[in-house]
This record gives sequence, C-alpha cells and structure tokens, in this order.
Amino acid sequence: MKTLTSQLEEILSIDILKEGDKEELFIGNPFYIDYESLKLLTCDYWKYKVKGIPKGCFLLAFYKGEAERENKEALLLRVVNPTRLPMDNDLIATMIAYYKENKNDGEDESSETEKKLDPYTRYELSFSGLECRILGVFYRNNDGKVTFGADVENYYAPNNYKVYKLTGEVLKFIVNQGMRDFIYNEAKTGIFKIGKVRYSSTQRFQQAESEVPVYISSKDFLGARTALFGMTRTGKSNTVKMIIKAIKEISEKAVNSSLPNESVCPSQDDLQYFTQDGRPKYKVGQIIFDVNGEYANPNLQDEGTAIYDIYENDVIRYSVVEKDGFKVLKVNFYEGIEAGFYLIKKLLEESGDNADYIKSFLSVDLSKPDDYDYDKSVKTRYDRKVAAYKCMLYRAGFKPPQSKISFTGKKEINKQVRESDPINPSKGVTYDEACIWFEEAWKNYNNWEIFSNYKKKKGKEYFDEEMQAILRMLTRINKPGSKSLISGYLKIRPLVKYHTSETNEYFEIEILKSLREGKIIIIDLSQGDEEIQKVYSEKICEYIFKDSMKRFTELKPNNFIQFYFEEAHNLFPKKEDKNLSQIYNRIAKEGAKLNLGMVYATQEVSSISSNILKNTQNWFIAHLNNEDELKEIRKFYDFEDFLQSLKRFSAESDKGFVRMKVLSNPFVIPVQIDKFKKEG
Repeated sequence: MKTLTSQLEEILSIDILKEGDKEELFIGNPFYIDYESLKLLTCDYWKYKVKGIPKGCFLLAFYKGEAERENKEALLLRVVNPTRLPMDNDLIATMIAYYKENKNDGEDESSETEKKLDPYTRYELSFSGLECRILGVFYRNNDGKVTFGADVENYYAPNNYKVYKLTGEVLKFIVNQGMRDFIYNEAKTGIFKIGKVRYSSTQRFQQAESEVPVYISSKDFLGARTALFGMTRTGKSNTVKMIIKAIKEISEKAVNSSLPNESVCPSQDDLQYFTQDGRPKYKVGQIIFDVNGEYANPNLQDEGTAIYDIYENDVIRYSVVEKDGFKVLKVNFYEGIEAGFYLIKKLLEESGDNADYIKSFLSVDLSKPDDYDYDKSVKTRYDRKVAAYKCMLYRAGFKPPQSKISFTGKKEINKQVRESDPINPSKGVTYDEACIWFEEAWKNYNNWEIFSNYKKKKGKEYFDEEMQAILRMLTRINKPGSKSLISGYLKIRPLVKYHTSETNEYFEIEILKSLREGKIIIIDLSQGDEEIQKVYSEKICEYIFKDSMKRFTELKPNNFIQFYFEEAHNLFPKKEDKNLSQIYNRIAKEGAKLNLGMVYATQEVSSISSNILKNTQNWFIAHLNNEDELKEIRKFYDFEDFLQSLKRFSAESDKGFVRMKVLSNPFVIPVQIDKFKKEG
C-alpha cells in the first residue's frame, strides 16, 4: 500500500501542460480575455460530455496558436457565473416564438402534435456563455518544471485558446501543488489529507467520478491565524479536531521533548524551530478553550471522538467547577493576590459599572513595591492595604486559608475602634476583628483627630487614594459618615465559587509548563457564565503571551503553542472595539514571531475584530445564512466567487462542505472535509 507522501509525489510528478488538454474534456472557446477574467462559449453537448460544469469548478485554458508556443503555459480558471452572448436576444426571441407556436389554448394536449425544433435551431439554442476568473498561470520555467504564478504576465487573442475541464490526476495536481515544498525533505512531516474536492451541494455527476483528495500541511497552522466560519452544526468542530490531530502528529516527530534548560545559554541552533529534514525542534503545545465542553467530555454526536478520549495520556483537562478527572480552575484569592485581583478587575470591567468608586478600585495596584524590603514605611502601608483587601474578600464570602491576620495598626486607632477591648492587629487578630478595625476607622475618618492631625503634620492623607478605594469596597460606604450604602464587595460575590482556600501552584503556571512539554490542555468553560469564560480565557492567554514575549526578548527559544477558541464571538473583542491592546489582538498581530498560533471558530463573522480578521492566513468557510456575514467574507482572497453558494445548505448532506484557503495554496478550494475518526 502506498504511503501518503508517495501518493503525493506521484500526483505532483505529472506534467499537467501535457496531460491537461485531453480532447474529451474540451468545454469551449474564449471570446473575451483580460488580466482578471475570461469569457467562453460552451454548449449543452460539451457540458454533458464532461459530466457538467458546476459553479466554482476549475478549468485550464491552453494556448493553441503557433506550434512553438503550445504547451508552454495554461491559464487556471474558476467558473464564476453565466455571461451573456451577443446573440442572446435573438435566441430568446426564437425560444419565445417556439413556445407560443406550441401553445394549444387549453385544448387536449394529446390531440396536438408538438412541433419539433429543426436540428439547426436546436443546435443554435444549445450555446451559452460562461464567465471565469483567472486564478493564475501554470508555465514551464527554465528548468523545465511546471510552476504556478498567481497573476497573468501576458495573454493573447482569445481565439488562440481552448478550455478544458480538470478531472482525475490533473485536478489532483492543481489542488495539491502547494504541497511540493513540503514533500521534498527527508522526514516528509506535517502532510495530512483534509478532505476531497467538492464543487456543489448537488452531486449527481460528481458522485460518479473518482475522488480527488486534498492534502495540506500542519505547518500551515503553526504560528498562524486560522478562521473557521459557519452556522452551528456545519462541521466546524470536526475541522478543528482534524487540525488538532495533525499538529499532534507533527509534534510527536519533534527532535527534543522539551526546551533547553533555563540555565544554559541557547545556541543559534536552539533558536531554529525546524530541522533541515523538516521536523519541529520542540514539541507543540495545544490549548483548547472549550465553551461547549465537546472536546473534554464524551458525547453521543461525536461517536467516541472527543479529543480527551483519543489522546488521554497527553491531555490535561481543567474545569471551572469540580468534576472527576478535571483539575479545577480556582484561585486562592488570599495567597495569589495579583491573580485573584486580576479576576476581580476583569469581572468589574465586564459588568460595565461606571461608578466612580469602581473606577478608583480598578486603578489600585496590589503588586509588591520594589523597596518593600528596604523601607519600613513602604512595607507598613503595603501590608495594611493588602490586609484591607483581604478583609473585603472575607466580607464578600471568600473563605480565608488562615483564621487570623496581622498588620501594623496604631495605638490611638486601636483604642478608638473598640474602647472596651482594643483591637491590636499587629499581634494577629481574627478576620472579624480586622474588618471592625478598618470599618470603624473609615466611618470616623473625618471625625477622629488622629487622621486630621496626621494630615496637618505630614501634608498627606493617613489612608491614601488606593487605600480609600479598598475601604469603600469593604465598608460599602462611599464617604465617611454617609448613611447610604453602595454595592461594594457585593459586586465580587459571583467569584466566590472560583476561590479555593488551598495553597497550590497557580493554574496558569501549571498550564504553561504543560504546554512547553507539548501537552494538550482543554479548558472546559461550559459551566461558567459568559463573564467568567472571558476572564479565565484572557488571564491564561495573557500569561502565555507575556512569558513568550519575555523569552523572545531574552533570546530564548519558544516552542509552538496553538490556541483554539470555540464560539470566539463570546470571547474576542467586538468589531467596533478599537482597543488593539487586548490580548487576542496582540496574539493575532504579534503571535507569529512568538510561535503562537490561533484557531478560532464562530458563526458571527461580522462581530469579530477587523484587526484579527486582517491577520488571518487560513480560512475554512462553511454555510453562512445572511448578507452581513457574507459582506465580511467577500473582503478576503477570492471568497467573493462563492458568496451565493455559501448561503445554500442542506442539513442532510452538506455538513463539512467548506471553501478553504490555507497558506500553502494560492487560491480557494471547495472541499468536503473528512470525518474525524479515532485511529484503529
């Protein structure tokens, strides 16, 4: 049995400039040509002889003028639309006259003998015109090799050309010619069959023809942006699984199982990401943000093809809730101060609350100051600020890992907070006592002389702006002395279920470590609300991006890491959002140099940030049901040729029918994606 690469080598070894102009595949003669398009005359007999000419099918126009010029080049065409012929008006008039002449005015049709067209008229009426887009030119270079150019260098009078339909081995060459650069290396890595050529939903003719396989390389996806667009249940997830499988296979052929040791200065060779024989230098990590839970969990419609089922030993699953077989995406908000505060800030930002006290709280910096260990005053203020923040968590319902908390108070405040039994936080107090200390101090901030005297003496507030912002959240009092309450810590209560009092390694550190080892990480977000999905997705992506950027600037190698986003419209910035500093925009724009790839799937093309769309190299477009989505698609490559067919869909037979454009192919190919199957 032939191997995949030997099949490809055989396909790509044929000379299409000799094999492509078989007379039985002739379909017509051009009558107009320019640099972009060609119009040709065809007829019913020629169409029937070649088993139909569906919209979108590939044709070759060969020069048939002087003998010395023949078989030197051929124009690659795609059928776009019918086009009018100069004599169309006369033909229409003839047909109408014929129909009228055969009308029997309601009499019994059986009593009439239908008048037949004479052979000459029938012959004339069989002709029609086709408009084709010129996709490029196949020509013979100086080495005698057939080469493709994506434009037209020159063209001759249209009468010098004959047009042929592509089938069999010639069509296989056309749709797989981009693989030539990938198969001529020792390892022949990264190539996989994605599907077969399919021109239309209706396949009466095509089902009788031999299958034309379409191959692509997983290297098209490494470090690149890939879009999968289509309505629900059109096969997007199946295509994603095909890509995951292909990248997993190429990752297994990596030369090294891990990145170089951090203590070793990397060599120039370490910074090369592929060996000379085409294998990746390091294993590829893959992380899937699974909004619907279909990659992490077995389900009936996948027939045992959940990614976890197939790659169980190399998959680590995380969930926002506790489940068997999953690690939990929880944060110890007390131990991981910055990590927890990140989630809180993201939640508040997503809530859209523009209250001044919320804005002030969002501007708080809880990172440890550089001079923390050298300046006692700085240490005291920072520890007190963190203690107030932890008290806010406690009031909101976050269970603390320890029963007591300590920070530096002040004797005068300690007494006034509770006269009968002064609270001295420097000796360690319960969280309830610490909360009372801060709450009483803030309620009486404008009344107690200690605070006014401090301001007169030092020229600044005892509680600075950041401390005041935290105290507002803790006490739910916007201004000291006010009787009305604000929402304060109630705003962050939805995050309580994502808190753990256990002290573990932060999940983002653990996830990155596994990705550097080439593991597949599945983040099951199916049981989290939309805000939490965004928060966790952004947090993990930002951590990976920052680490990759740090390694890049320090001249340390990055292995390839692929991000997968299901239901991307729920996570990505909207089209109207002009903030290009968001993490998904940064991965789209800067990810290539950091070896970060992105695969995203959605049915809402028009909602995706244009900045992400503009940086997308690979496209898989299935059925889209409205003009708004199609308007976005028509801006890219030659998808305009497929807009009308993309609106049509048969749920019974068209699942997985896509129009595909990848890096290694210079034009869009209509493909029926193979069904993802479990090996063996």
